[in-house]
Amino acid sequence: MKITLLGTGDAPGTPVIGCTCPACTDAQNGGRSRRTRSSILVESEKGKVLVDTGPDLRSQLLGNSVRHVDGVIWTHTHYDHFAGFAEFHRVQYNVDVYGIKETLDYILEYLHYMHPRRHEVKMYTPFLLIGLEFTLFEVMHPPAKRPVGVIIKEGQKKVVITGDTQRNISARSLELIVNPDILIADAIVPPTVEVKKHMNSEEALDLAREIRAKKVVFTHLSHYFAPHEIASRELPLGFDGMEINI
Repeated sequence: MKITLLGTGDAPGTPVIGCTCPACTDAQNGGRSRRTRSSILVESEKGKVLVDTGPDLRSQLLGNSVRHVDGVIWTHTHYDHFAGFAEFHRVQYNVDVYGIKETLDYILEYLHYMHPRRHEVKMYTPFLLIGLEFTLFEVMHPPAKRPVGVIIKEGQKKVVITGDTQRNISARSLELIVNPDILIADAIVPPTVEVKKHMNSEEALDLAREIRAKKVVFTHLSHYFAPHEIASRELPLGFDGMEINI
């Protein structure tokens, strides 16, 4: 199994339009602080699946030489996690899309013209795709309606993607995500910045300790961190194009 972080930014991405902070300046100069919006590529010997399709998907697929995908899993209904699906227009029709009913209802009302093949998935119920086992689990990301994280298993290997979430994940979900080889965690800001709908970096590290993650990588990062080369000396920041082989 191979995981590629196609986009590691928050909703506005980095650089933020009109901002000249150190991270945005580094991003403008081509540094790793440059972060496009959320999308993760999951690959096996049998195919490729996207977890979320942020607005920058076209450039992400071109930049990573991805010509075809075998499915899309959506974690929730926020624009920065699904709007890039429209980039498949005239490229790939009838894409298999997966998510809980509420998420699919909302997104496909907007993207119905793409004629995706809809697959409703129940939370906590495993399903197979490209030879891997996927399970959606409940997280907390108000006001999003029933947002989920994603567990991916291949044999004894286990990857947990939190999706966008607060720290107060339910006991049922915590029990399910324990002992991952990799935790890809929402960590939108350093603890010096107040945030309500996401985890900050301190909370994400605390979650990694609680579930005994062997390795943690932060994503959904904002421009409030120091430039990547500085912040990553102390924090496990992901970056666009980062590849993780499990």
